[in-house]
Amino acid sequence: MRVKNCKKLRARQNALSLSEMFHVWITDEKGGDSMSGFALGKRIPIIDTIRAYRKGDLKHDIIGALTVVVVGLPQYMAYALIAGVNPIYGLYTGIIAAIIGSAFGSSNQLITGPTNAICLLTASAMIRYMNLPNAYQMLFLMTFMVGVLQVVYGAIKLGKVIDFVSHTVLVGFTAGAGTIIALGQVNTFLGISIKNSSAMSTLEKMQYIVTHLNQTNPYVLGVGLMTIVIMLICKKISKNLPGALIGIIVPIFFIILFDLEKKGVKLTGNIPSGFPPFTMVQFNLSSIKEMLSGAFAISIIGLVEAISISKSIATKTRQKIDSNQEFIGQGLSNIVGAFFQCLPSSGSFSRSAINFINGGVSRLAGILSGVFVAIVLILFAPYARYIPSAGLAGVLIYTGYGLIDKVEIKKVIKAGLFSSDSIAMWVTCILVILLPNLDYAIYTGIALSIALYLKDTNKAPIKLLIPKQGEESQVILEEVKTVENRVDVLVIQLEGNLYFGGATDLGERLESLIDKSSVFILRMNHVTTIDLTSITALKVFVRNVREAGGTLIISGVKSELNAIFKKSGLDTEIGGENIFMLENEVFASTSNALRRARAALNC
Repeated sequence: MRVKNCKKLRARQNALSLSEMFHVWITDEKGGDSMSGFALGKRIPIIDTIRAYRKGDLKHDIIGALTVVVVGLPQYMAYALIAGVNPIYGLYTGIIAAIIGSAFGSSNQLITGPTNAICLLTASAMIRYMNLPNAYQMLFLMTFMVGVLQVVYGAIKLGKVIDFVSHTVLVGFTAGAGTIIALGQVNTFLGISIKNSSAMSTLEKMQYIVTHLNQTNPYVLGVGLMTIVIMLICKKISKNLPGALIGIIVPIFFIILFDLEKKGVKLTGNIPSGFPPFTMVQFNLSSIKEMLSGAFAISIIGLVEAISISKSIATKTRQKIDSNQEFIGQGLSNIVGAFFQCLPSSGSFSRSAINFINGGVSRLAGILSGVFVAIVLILFAPYARYIPSAGLAGVLIYTGYGLIDKVEIKKVIKAGLFSSDSIAMWVTCILVILLPNLDYAIYTGIALSIALYLKDTNKAPIKLLIPKQGEESQVILEEVKTVENRVDVLVIQLEGNLYFGGATDLGERLESLIDKSSVFILRMNHVTTIDLTSITALKVFVRNVREAGGTLIISGVKSELNAIFKKSGLDTEIGGENIFMLENEVFASTSNALRRARAALNC
């Protein structure tokens, strides 16, 4: 069959253009070829983009890409400083990660590259090794490991793993990260030199700064303040103005005009021009073991960033995001990037939003942004040496403050200062600031949010309802918080997933109601599933009610629940005449159960 298809294909190729031949090859599925158009386009999304690309989209993608570059250039350099490395590595990452991430990822608008959170995690993981002669080899090895982990997540379909990182943990992490980023740049902003600062924690730096404030260089401080003021003015004029880029370029004129370099204003220095050079990753078993914990944390947070940003933009574009494909795209960007001296990367919210707002319609915009950064690096790298370090520090302080999502924090606090969400947020935020290793803060935040969730879910969802007589023989179910006095009929409404975690609480709460009524109706219309542990709790309740001289009736039983009742023998314990199946008519099973309750009461 495959040979026949190949002959058919060769016969048609003579009459087809190159693009048509390509289209036929990837869409000819009659022979059952595993490299079908659907499968290939799904694994390499750029193929579908090229196949369906419209000429009119190119203009929009170029504008989106150019805007990303204008905003991204200072970010790439500044974020590299967060990671504690030369700005050139941030630029390299902005080239390779953007191209590979856009080609293989799921989102059309996501821009991959260095981000503040990922670079902060990278700095935390590398803090013990930056003074070693093989520090950069270990850094690029970690980038490779992050990519491998992310590809594995995508390959084994772990898209749902993102659900275990709660939104409040992310709010807490970004608030703590913003604080750390801003505080970590204060010494550069003030012009206070700290020996071996890359090996010091942020709190150690702040302690040193407070005791050496008299060493502040007013010229350096002036340059940093100028950058922040320009960014604030640009934001007030228009959100589309590249405030960071303008805030870095303008001070350069003052530095040259007044020769401020001789007065202690440090410049970025020479940046190599040209495309990122290929460098073999140095694989070492001991280094892999040392980097694994940090790589795991970065891989998880990187994916959370990328997926959350992609889905946020997708709500406006209505694009369907494939989380597992995005895992693979992000992973490949890190794997390939590791061989071109790149930092670990992820999706950037600011650059992706700018791409979308300024017209980027396809993944080609992300690819072009990487190409344009490479062109800038080739043609204009010599001029980058005049960029002041204090200016980049100003950009980072401004960015760090912006990471603190005050609106979301207020929402969490408003929901309850001591709620599970609030506790998870504050604990994560504080640990990010205090712990020397940020990956531990991430693990703790995730573990805490899961623990608090389990604490909440081990409480059986129960509502207490008392039947009241309404007009024209209608029966009204009135919800009560507690049953103070004994009633003739008590309706106990169970809800959700009755599983082993809440079985103990279910049994205890049912037991506390034994003397509150003569007839009990367990209303199960809203029960989705029930396990054997919870069935056992119901059996105990049935026996206790019978021993107390009462009657137990179950209403609203779905067919799948009834099957579980029969397998477990619960139907025999209750009696078939006391079980009422869920019916199409609203409240029908409950009404039937109430008639049975009246018969039991002889009224």
